[in-house]
Order: sequence, then structure tokens, then C-alpha cells
Amino acid sequence: MPTKAQTVSVIIPTFQEEKYIGKILARLAKASTPIEIIVVDGGSQDKTAQIAEDFTDKVYVTSQRGIAHGKNFGAEHASGDVLIFLDTDVVFPMDFVEKTLETFEDPSVVGATCHIMPVQARPGSTAFFSFYNQVLKFLSKIRPHARGEFFAVRKTVFKYAHGFNETLPSLEDHELAIRLGKLGKFVFMSDLTVYESLRRFKRLGFWHVIGTWLADYLLLMIRGKPFSKSWQPAR
Repeated sequence: MPTKAQTVSVIIPTFQEEKYIGKILARLAKASTPIEIIVVDGGSQDKTAQIAEDFTDKVYVTSQRGIAHGKNFGAEHASGDVLIFLDTDVVFPMDFVEKTLETFEDPSVVGATCHIMPVQARPGSTAFFSFYNQVLKFLSKIRPHARGEFFAVRKTVFKYAHGFNETLPSLEDHELAIRLGKLGKFVFMSDLTVYESLRRFKRLGFWHVIGTWLADYLLLMIRGKPFSKSWQPAR
């Protein structure tokens, strides 16, 4: 008997994203593989939700802020077998859905991430992201980690793991990847690269962002919670 084809839901949490939301949704609308597109907005005062409604009928506006909450809310309303969480300011190759589904053909795979590179190719940032990708790829075989720009997970396992930890102001993606790695294989997709804008680096400074990441990561590993008390959006 042929195996039932898996379906995909793409979930995007937003807040004040009118500059980017139309671009990413227009690109998702051109995906060759049918996908369910879900946008969860945390109460934007701009036109984020209105723009999103031009591309999908699954736009939800919640009164509760927080990336983890937005992702979990979207997952609750998703019908796909595989959930793909994307940040609003990313650019992805048009075959990212197909490559993700190929990865999840292995029933032991519960989650996945991929290469994340900057849209603006500059020597310093390119070198750092290349190094960081190799670290995540190595860790995927020991204690997996993942960034929120691209995070794929099998929905049944996501529900079993109770989703993202909403008490964490940041690194909710890393923390969930660690938990998923205890339930099955969390893999690094070497054949897929997603590109992110450097807006946070530009606004806060490259070394400030890197220092915050490092402090948050170390304390997450030591005490189970990051250093940051909140995660301010960079717009």
C-alpha cells in the first residue's frame, strides 16, 4: 500500500512586520508543493495582519505577545503533518518544502534545521555564520540546537513534547531542539540554506548580538534559562 503523502504547514509569528510580511508570503504562495500558510500576529499596530490576509485566510491576531506563544498558537491551528516555522525576514529557495519532506520520509526524524546565512554577503558576517552553521551541524549528532529562522518538526512529536517553552524570552528554538533530540533524530539539513536579514546586527551591533547569544546559550545550558529577561524586536 502506498504511503500517504505528508502535508506541510508553514507558521510565521509576527509583530510589526509590514515591511517584510508581504515579501515572504508572496514567495510562499509560489511554492510548487501545496502548503498551509499560518500567520500569528502578536497585536501589531501597523498593517502586518491586513497585508497577510491578502495571501492566506489563516491569520490570527492574539493579545498575548511572545515568539514561543505565537508559534504554539499557530501549531494548534495547523493541519499539516510537518510544521515549518519561519521568521518573517528570511529568504528561502523555492524547493525548501520538497527538501524538508524528503528529510521527514525517515520515520525516525522528529525535527530539522538547516544552514542559516545572511542575505547581505559581507566577509565578517559570512565567516561567522559559516562557522556557526558548522557548530550546529556538529551538535546535531550530540545535543541538537536550532535557530528560529528555520525550524521543522513532526507535528505529532511537537504535540507530545508540548511545543515551545513559553516561559523562555529567547532560545525557545534551541531548547525545544534539545528536547526533541531525546525523542528521535533531530537533523541538520546540509542541502538547504535559508537567508536572513541582518537587521538585528545593524541595529544593536554585531558583537553585542553575538555576546548576548553566547551569554543566553551558556546560561540556558547551566540553569535552563537564558541570560536575557526579554527579547526586544529589531525593526
